[in-house]
Amino acid sequence: MAQIVTVPCLKDNYAFLLHDETTGATACIDVPEAAPILAALDQRGWILSDVILTHHHWDHVDGLTDLLAAAPARVWGAAADAHRLPPLDHAVAEGDVVPIGALSGEVLDVSGHTVGHIALYFADAGAVFTADSLMALGCGRLFEGSTDQMWASLSKLATLPPETLVCSGHEYTASNAKFAITIEPANPDLISRIEAIDAARAAGQATVPSTLATELATNPFLRANLSVVKTAMDMQDASDAQVFAAIRARKDTF
Repeated sequence: MAQIVTVPCLKDNYAFLLHDETTGATACIDVPEAAPILAALDQRGWILSDVILTHHHWDHVDGLTDLLAAAPARVWGAAADAHRLPPLDHAVAEGDVVPIGALSGEVLDVSGHTVGHIALYFADAGAVFTADSLMALGCGRLFEGSTDQMWASLSKLATLPPETLVCSGHEYTASNAKFAITIEPANPDLISRIEAIDAARAAGQATVPSTLATELATNPFLRANLSVVKTAMDMQDASDAQVFAAIRARKDTF
């Protein structure tokens, strides 16, 4: 059995703790800052065994030195990103497996937001840790990768089981929703989701993680292959990747 804890950090970042109840091993996925993560570990009496870094951006790695000083652990990250990540104990690539106690995480290359960005899919925990690739009602801005790369990454994630928890890296859902509704204003699933998001945020609650099924039903960046979205974009004859690129371009200036 696995437990997943969402840890708010900085202004709107999330780190995640993944705890294997069988062995007691605990991983932290991304380290925006150390103090909230250490507090979450202490509250539960968990001992940190591993840290997994999804990409090199400062708001996902800057707390690592302080975290390791208080809770030494093995550090995992992408081999393709190792030259700009903090020192790694284990450099991994697509298809590699990261063991957290009895849990196994499959490494997925989800380049787009950055080149070398990875996600971790833990089938036995029913969760995928996507950071700034697939996000709640959105996807990361393309700072380095191409639209074709990001569409390929999102399409890969879309094939996971629909009940999979999508543990993404930021509380951007409300702002993403304001954009999503401009693409599909009549989508009943999206309308209901926005009501739930507004209620959650009004109560001070996180909207992350979501489920892949929810994202497939409402996230415009995952829906660029659908005829209803192509029609809404007036791009009925365009490729899926072209429609995705057009949606991303609209979001960049929204």
